[in-house]
Amino acid sequence: MTILAQTVQLAFRIAIVWTGGFLLAAAVNVLPPSKVGLTLYGKETPLLIPFNHIGFWTCLLAAMTVTALVVLRAMLTDIGWRLFN
Repeated sequence: MTILAQTVQLAFRIAIVWTGGFLLAAAVNVLPPSKVGLTLYGKETPLLIPFNHIGFWTCLLAAMTVTALVVLRAMLTDIGWRLFN
């Protein structure tokens, strides 16, 4: 498989991961009530972090991680390091 074909294939995989992540984040944002989440207790007041915010940022972080790993792999392939083949 050529590098161009690998790049196109990886671009589609990234697009699928981003789409899936945002659809999952949207579903997580809609399903639970906004008053359900983790409560962190501090010295002054407790801080409520709703599950819908946690789900959104987790999906976004997962999509960004996959994108960074694919870009790193492409950069290593471009400089001639064929460890991933």
